[in-house]
Amino acid sequence: MARRDQRAKGELYLRGLMLDGKRKSMQPMAERLGVDHQQLQQFVASSTWDWAKVREQLARWAAAHISPKAYAIDNVGFPKDGYDSPGVARMYCGALGKRGNCQIGVSVNLVSDHASSAVNWRLFLPESWDDTKNTGDALLTGAIQRRRAKAAIPDSERHKEKWRLALDMLDEVREGWELPGLPVVADAGYGDATGFREGPTERDLTYAVAVKGTTTAYPGDTVPERPPYSGQGRPPGPAYPVQHSTLRQLGLNTGRSAARTVTWRQGSKTTKHNPRADMRSRFLALRVRPANRTIRRAADGSLPEC
Repeated sequence: MARRDQRAKGELYLRGLMLDGKRKSMQPMAERLGVDHQQLQQFVASSTWDWAKVREQLARWAAAHISPKAYAIDNVGFPKDGYDSPGVARMYCGALGKRGNCQIGVSVNLVSDHASSAVNWRLFLPESWDDTKNTGDALLTGAIQRRRAKAAIPDSERHKEKWRLALDMLDEVREGWELPGLPVVADAGYGDATGFREGPTERDLTYAVAVKGTTTAYPGDTVPERPPYSGQGRPPGPAYPVQHSTLRQLGLNTGRSAARTVTWRQGSKTTKHNPRADMRSRFLALRVRPANRTIRRAADGSLPEC
């Protein structure tokens, strides 16, 4: 921070965040600090300092101190009472455990077995905050524009899917900040998006993501075949000779004996039959080819194997 007053107000703001107290908005923090809340408001809202550089330094510090094993993509929900906070809408909120009025932040976290640190994050703007998505209703478009202006949202910031925000942040972390090329992990909110799964592969990153059991796929050893040409019209392209199945069914088809018990870490809840609180379950590894019209195919018509 270039100016002395910026550094002083920045230290005040950080102290307010670190002090005890449930509410971390300006006025409650100012009361605990014994200062005018306008000082904190001015620092956050209008002070010109390079927050991207601060975030980069935080990411480099975390990478050096926690020896990360992966990038974890996650959502964070912030419950809100009003409707004026940027990006607020009625959505599923993990903090509430249900749909509610909230903001959603998408984060990239450096994680290891013992620690995690959020090093990059974006505010998710729902379509209800993007006037370019509601061009058919002039009144609605005008209301969204006034709402955006009141929240000081730049014209360049538009609705973008959460998985696209996550890929943008991975690019910034790796290319701009030169952090290592670690595996990417995410829950089904991201794993079910075909475009997100293709993202790490395009960036030469491995990934492990959750998907729903209803996700369609072919067995890994299935190969496409070219149907015989009748001599009329356009020659048919290669296609899979069998109907795709679901991941759940493919797993069940392998039989119970194919699964093995794996213990992956020690938990905190001990029981009579599990005195060490081992976290274990039955696992199965299966090669599959996810089936989706949007998945890019190879020249021979085959879907990518995973």
